[in-house]
Amino acid sequence: MDGLKTYLDETKGKPFTTNWTDVDRIGNTSGERLGYQTQKPVALLERIISASSDEGDVVLDPFCGCGTTIAAAEKLRRRWLGIDVTYLAINLIENRLKEHFPNSKFEVTGTPKDFASARDLARRDKHQFEWWALSLVGARPYGDKKKGGDTGIDGIKYPRVSPTETVKTVVSVKGGEHLAPTMVRDLKGVMERENAAMGIFISLEEPTAGMKKEAASTGVYKTPLGATYPKLQIFTVEELLSGAKVHAPSQDETFKKAGFIDTAKQQEMEY
Repeated sequence: MDGLKTYLDETKGKPFTTNWTDVDRIGNTSGERLGYQTQKPVALLERIISASSDEGDVVLDPFCGCGTTIAAAEKLRRRWLGIDVTYLAINLIENRLKEHFPNSKFEVTGTPKDFASARDLARRDKHQFEWWALSLVGARPYGDKKKGGDTGIDGIKYPRVSPTETVKTVVSVKGGEHLAPTMVRDLKGVMERENAAMGIFISLEEPTAGMKKEAASTGVYKTPLGATYPKLQIFTVEELLSGAKVHAPSQDETFKKAGFIDTAKQQEMEY
């Protein structure tokens, strides 16, 4: 019996219809999930951008939220512009790009660049100030600050100390004028409750001597490679704007010391 044999590499395939059921939603335990209510799967935006633009074209997202369109455009080698009105969104996008595309270059406009503008933001909107301040130490907002009770955590970050291990670090931000050692003690309690290895306290105003003493009494964190860092560190917004850095494990320092291969470029290509 005669028949026709067709090979897959010799056919054009079936064109996509308007009903895309092959793109899965973001699961509750997915590493892609950022906790942003309207977050879309990266695969969905990759398909849209691939079908409607070429490499080097400009992609505009005027309501970019947590930056899925921006991340997809960066991966597909498009130029892009992202716009949003909240520092929550800006913080998430900055951290997303730095984590998955460490070699990318971008500029953020419209955020405080000096102490006066930071103080003005703190007086106008507490939540926006907190979300912006977290970006100064590379932390992500923790939970929804406009809903539910105060957990004592404003932000969180996970510095990597080895290819398979991260360090949980909680962040507290205070934009008020009145500071006291009890605030540092509260953060120490949160660190114990959350089993966090390190804590960061960010204040708009200068901390008191008692606060600094309380932070120093927390001791140090020791990495698996033997490096030590203060467990609880205090920074003012002005210090961070002037270039102060958190003393914490970094991928470059830790991996080079241990002789590990830098996987940053691999992560960029896989994302």
